[in-house]
Amino acid sequence: MPRRRQGNGLMDLLLGRPLTSAQAMHEKAGVLTGVALLGLDALSSTAYGPEAALTVLRPLGATGVWLLFPITAAIVGLLMIVASSYAQTIAAYPSGGGAYTVAKRNLGQGAGLLAATALMLDYLLNVAVGISAGTGALVSAFPALRPHTLPITLGILTLLTLVNLRGVSEAGAVFVVPTWFFITSLSVVLAVGLFKLATGDATPVQQPPPLEVPTASLGAWLVVRAFASGCTAMTGVEAISNAVPIFRDPCIRRARTTLGIIVGVLVTMLLGIALLCRAYGVGATDPDGANYQTVLSQLIAAVMGRGAFYFVAMAAILCVLALSANTSYAGFPLVCQVLARERYLPPGFAHRGRRLALSRGILTLSALAAVLLIVCKGITDRLIPLFAIGALLAFTLSQAGMVVHWGRHREEEGWRWRRVLNGAGAVMTALTLCIVGVSKFMHGGWAAFVIVPVGLLVLSRVHAAYTRTRQATELKRPVLLTPPSPIVAVVPVDRWSHASETALRFALTLSDDVRAVHICSGDTDEAALDAQWQRFVQAPLQDAGRKPPPLVHVGSPYRVLVWPLRDYLDALLAEVPGGTVAMVLPELLEKRWYRAMLYGRRSELLRSALLLSGERRLVVVSVPWYLRTPAHPAPHSAWGDSAHPANQG
Repeated sequence: MPRRRQGNGLMDLLLGRPLTSAQAMHEKAGVLTGVALLGLDALSSTAYGPEAALTVLRPLGATGVWLLFPITAAIVGLLMIVASSYAQTIAAYPSGGGAYTVAKRNLGQGAGLLAATALMLDYLLNVAVGISAGTGALVSAFPALRPHTLPITLGILTLLTLVNLRGVSEAGAVFVVPTWFFITSLSVVLAVGLFKLATGDATPVQQPPPLEVPTASLGAWLVVRAFASGCTAMTGVEAISNAVPIFRDPCIRRARTTLGIIVGVLVTMLLGIALLCRAYGVGATDPDGANYQTVLSQLIAAVMGRGAFYFVAMAAILCVLALSANTSYAGFPLVCQVLARERYLPPGFAHRGRRLALSRGILTLSALAAVLLIVCKGITDRLIPLFAIGALLAFTLSQAGMVVHWGRHREEEGWRWRRVLNGAGAVMTALTLCIVGVSKFMHGGWAAFVIVPVGLLVLSRVHAAYTRTRQATELKRPVLLTPPSPIVAVVPVDRWSHASETALRFALTLSDDVRAVHICSGDTDEAALDAQWQRFVQAPLQDAGRKPPPLVHVGSPYRVLVWPLRDYLDALLAEVPGGTVAMVLPELLEKRWYRAMLYGRRSELLRSALLLSGERRLVVVSVPWYLRTPAHPAPHSAWGDSAHPANQG
């Protein structure tokens, strides 16, 4: 009968009670939950995508605001092509992994690793940008909080980490309400604004800050840079293809429906915001200025005023921007899981934690995002130059892989037009990647072109290490049967105790040749120990007709433990050529960690030192003896005093 798990109050409070593997199906997502878990990245880009484009266009004044709509229309066209391609990817590769799986299977392992590195960079930046943009919305509504920007971002990051460690179902339940609250709030603003515009009453309720006086002339390069910055609004649509396995069956239909809803809402909001910014004269403000306001803050105030609805809508925007990082918490660990299964990352990334979440991937993402936020001090504009490069690289590799895929699956209906669609998407996203890379290179985008090769190098080196280990340990022959070799058991003794007796009794069952060794460091009365050894060990064993183990004293002039013991073991190994020496270590254990700290880790350090010595004829065995506690009065050890009635108490 399986043992019942004993609870841990603090961990249960923070993360919830552990879930069994049989409960995994209950952790699957539906469409509404999928929109909240995987759509926040894409939907939240309506807050910083148009603003990123307007920031570049700011030197043009009113002309820049007028250009936002055609630039947004071009971004939307590219977004529709990419979304159509990912809808096909979902059906063709429902096992997840997205761009990595597509690129690896169709373009080769190198292209797959490049796509995986790009995806992980995109997810990392999404966490940092989403949280910093959410904090930007908060300080726009409450300027007094500006000096506390970085602590606020790190606090939100900690909250997201804890929520995601609790599992998919609880994370989905937390994010569903804010997601649809945001969609409803922004939809009301767009509907009211467009209605006023249609009726000729587009007078701002709250006048937005005046646009800058033009300081630059309109040029193709400026428009191209604005398009590149606005492409940050495309990030997030790839998340569904990476996380198809988290959906309930039929997972393909649910994943495609979720993608359709996300893209439909995103396109409507992007076009609506661009149109209303032109109508109400809303432009970007200096993020380092004293009167900084986000574009959405200005737009909501212009359409609805700065009344109660303004603060409700800004609260919704803050929630979604801050929680948009959750898309990365769904996608990043899944990419790490796929890589770990193929030994490009440590196997721990493939294992699910106490709540069936991929805990190691979640914690790694949070740690990297925290570093990025600290370096950039939580300011969105310092992160934007890195943003979208990873996503566009993944888009390009995924669609190029789908072109090859349809060439190999010509038996499927409609493969020709699908290949044309994917080919067009690959060309357009590749061109966009070049534009973004060139335009943002001198503004910090160069870092992405350093991070991606470094990521590739790390993944390749990890895989090479696992490959070498597998080749070195692989065995393709039957077990070798050799004559048994003599075993000498050695028990270190610092004093006669329950733990020492436990180890000695085990050693006596292991071998007839047992040696006890005491390292003389000046802390023990050797004469008293000899007397105890004679009375409690040698005499009883002689009476029982057994060979008593000698107690050997080894000097330690420098009061160290390891090296004198190593010298003794080396001499013993030379004494028994071809034999094996089994070092039987007694370990005093305490179940409560805060009490265990009182006893040190001497046995663990000694065990590590002996195992790392490289001596192949030396075996180390740990024999535990547990301290009595009210909750665990017995047994103390399989070889301890509780095994003998005469020794109870």
